[in-house]
Amino acid sequence: MIEIVRIGEDPNQARRVDELGVKAANLAEMTSLSLPVPPAFVLPIRFCAAIASGDPDAVRELPQALAEGIQFLEKAAGKKFGDRRRPLLVSVRSGAARSMPGMMDTVLNVGCSGPATRGLIRSTGNPRFAWDCRRRFLEAYAETILHLDPAAIQARQDQLLREEAATTDRDLDCETLQRLAADYEQLIGEADLRVEDDPMEQLALAVRAVCSSFAADRARTYRRLEGLEDLPGTSVTVQAMVFGNRGVNSGTGVAFSRNPSTGCAQPMIDVLFDAQGEDVVSGRRTPDTEDRIGYSLPVVAGELRDVLSRLERHCRDVQDVEFTIEEGRLWVLQTRTAKRTPRAALRIAIDLVQEGLISEEEAMRRLTGIDFATLAISRFVNPGEPAVHGVGAAGGVAVGRVALDSASAERLADCGDPVVLVRSDLITADVAGFAKSAAIVTATGGRTAHAALLARQKGKPCVTACDGLSIDSSLRRAILPGGVIEEGDWISVDGDSGSVYLGKREIVTEKPEQELAELDRWSSLARA
Repeated sequence: MIEIVRIGEDPNQARRVDELGVKAANLAEMTSLSLPVPPAFVLPIRFCAAIASGDPDAVRELPQALAEGIQFLEKAAGKKFGDRRRPLLVSVRSGAARSMPGMMDTVLNVGCSGPATRGLIRSTGNPRFAWDCRRRFLEAYAETILHLDPAAIQARQDQLLREEAATTDRDLDCETLQRLAADYEQLIGEADLRVEDDPMEQLALAVRAVCSSFAADRARTYRRLEGLEDLPGTSVTVQAMVFGNRGVNSGTGVAFSRNPSTGCAQPMIDVLFDAQGEDVVSGRRTPDTEDRIGYSLPVVAGELRDVLSRLERHCRDVQDVEFTIEEGRLWVLQTRTAKRTPRAALRIAIDLVQEGLISEEEAMRRLTGIDFATLAISRFVNPGEPAVHGVGAAGGVAVGRVALDSASAERLADCGDPVVLVRSDLITADVAGFAKSAAIVTATGGRTAHAALLARQKGKPCVTACDGLSIDSSLRRAILPGGVIEEGDWISVDGDSGSVYLGKREIVTEKPEQELAELDRWSSLARA
């Protein structure tokens, strides 16, 4: 029998990365620091790999393992899974031994059955919140477990938004969200499928789906591009839900302890109020910044800053943190070493040495693989007025031909020209086209979405939240406030200022001489 791992029970859990995955190991580390982490348990990588392969022994053992884990969560949270009066809901998340941001599936609000939805209404007195959880669960269930076309699910929501003259799902009231949930159930029924209403059945199906997502095309492509093909699988973390969608004093966000694009020693924080975590990292909505938290919830803003500082000093590196605020209370859901641009990596390494967090030898090891001969700060020469302005999410500049989807990006790149991928939002399924692109531009999203994270990791300029940018897929063109661009046209992207220009712009580069001189000094000392 494979035993579950209850986060926080063993002080050595944080060192068991190859067994538990980096996400679960870091949860254990944060728990040991007494940070506000919701209770969680983990199914180890070896067990999940067996589940994904259909091993009959593992499949047979899964229900008992989940029952033991849920019993632990119920005791820790003081709620009962799927209860009619005080229900516990859980999230089901992947976690390989190396970070694969956004490449595998997540299912939130598991356990939100019909009775549990009524239980949420009873326990919170907030029917809008309850039906929002139900419709979110149905969306995830339909897409991740039943494999329905996400476009069909989105079409139902878009239709209802038009009928209600609403701009986003946040504008929908309780009655409309209840109708939307019913529409989703009808859509599922029309496909001759059904939603399990038993919470334990929901959980087992969600776990199996997350285990299997390790073999999804986008995950396999990412591992190939990142040299991670030897990873054996993913663990699965089941964690008590905390809710950022409970109203104006609740929200969800992503925070970096330093700017991962420039290396500046200031936190970079994005937040969406009255939302759940996937709303931020998916890039489908444009978040607010730290200023909004400071204005609405100043105590939480201070707590978040303190968490970022503690984690950075404890881990001795820049951290990428996911958090939720539930009715004014801060919860930390994840931390990991932040992906960063090569330019930021250089500045961060030097600053961490000067702050006494790491040695010069450790800094040099962290910079292994960066070609300092080519490291430069690029900018446009007198670019003029931009055609659209957004949020600079990953620094640098690039010029390329416009591609409006991943397949076009691959095709245009194979012809020999640089490519700029322009999308309404960038989903993780775009990873192959992303890899072929010199820069990325999106209409929505923020600095902390998966698209921006991947861009920084690869040192590619990225501009998100371009207000006024829309994509006409049928005519293969993009409409910007400053003009119309056809697929294949040239544009210029400035990831530092967040500006996008029509046509080609001249690029000049400057080397970070001061930082490179510091590296030369370290090398000289090492040789002495």
